[in-house]
Amino acid sequence: MRVTIAAIGKAKPGILRDLYRHYAERSRWPVVLKEMEVKAKLPAPEMMAREAALLLEAVPSGARLVALDERGRDLSSADLAATLGGWRDGGTGDIAFVIGGADGLDENVRRQADLLLAFGRATWPHMMVRGMLAEQLYRAQQILAGHPYHRE
Repeated sequence: MRVTIAAIGKAKPGILRDLYRHYAERSRWPVVLKEMEVKAKLPAPEMMAREAALLLEAVPSGARLVALDERGRDLSSADLAATLGGWRDGGTGDIAFVIGGADGLDENVRRQADLLLAFGRATWPHMMVRGMLAEQLYRAQQILAGHPYHRE
């Protein structure tokens, strides 16, 4: 299974980019990060629509789409692993995760998502979410493999 993470904003060198890389490089699933940004200063709804077009363009054809959204489902690591494992076992070859910009995701992205996923009710910095997501993907693999990395 291949994983694409499409994210608004470009990570600068530092601990948050290093955290993402640490877990992405440990992954047995190939993980590709596609960073994009809109440089124009636009009203929030227009910015979100432009960002949505970029994010959706980065999603591989036929991929399951997971949108990171504060209004999404707050799954446990085990439940996320089960969802990903079910998709994998059902023949899904590509999964794409999208992370919006500062104003969130356009409704068009939310409507197309197979899963709206939240990392709790708190608001997280977008650059930090990349590392958190990479860790959860790694953890999901370990859960599915029966590895003791994940302890309940």
